Amino acid sequence: MPFDGPHELTPTEETHHHTRTFGDKFAYGLVKFLRFFADLCFQKRYGHRAVVLETVAAVPGMVGGLLQHLKSLRLIRDDGGWIRELLDEAENERMHLMTFIRVTQPNMFERGLIMVTQAIFYNFYFFFYLFFPRTAHRFVGYLEEEAVLSYTHYLAEIDAGNLENVPAPKIAIIYWNLPEGARLRDVVIAVRADEAKHRDTNHGFASAMEEAWV
Repeated sequence: MPFDGPHELTPTEETHHHTRTFGDKFAYGLVKFLRFFADLCFQKRYGHRAVVLETVAAVPGMVGGLLQHLKSLRLIRDDGGWIRELLDEAENERMHLMTFIRVTQPNMFERGLIMVTQAIFYNFYFFFYLFFPRTAHRFVGYLEEEAVLSYTHYLAEIDAGNLENVPAPKIAIIYWNLPEGARLRDVVIAVRADEAKHRDTNHGFASAMEEAWV
């Protein structure tokens, strides 16, 4: 099921979790390192940036859901709703990818880049979450902060007339229950709202783990 429907973010919703621990600083630095290369490769090609971003973003929820599932079985205790939340996040991010694939129509090179990126990131994140789950959630929280900013810039380019506000793909209209005349701008608003929710969820999970260890 999709997350809450599309809405305009206010400036206060574009929040940042301030780094406090070494793990926070590591996670934030890693995200900024990845952002540097994304900016270098894609610049203002926001549709193509979204395709690669969502390829990466769809991995953590599935990995986290799997490892939380195994932990719940191993310790014979309830997961507190984390597994469903993480799997829903993974599905939501996958739908983002399915949407932007239709918007951008990536070429064979870009599709190959998607496969390589996913293979590398899945293996990295699996062991990252296995050994450092709190920092892994904080990493995703910071990654989603950057996603919110990227989609805000994407929206600004559409509003400025620099990018064509094409009709929304049918898959997006069905998934987010958009009106039949919806455009790309409506899709970007919906996706950005999803990313803001994932940001808050993962920062919340990281903070809950931190409090449990105190």
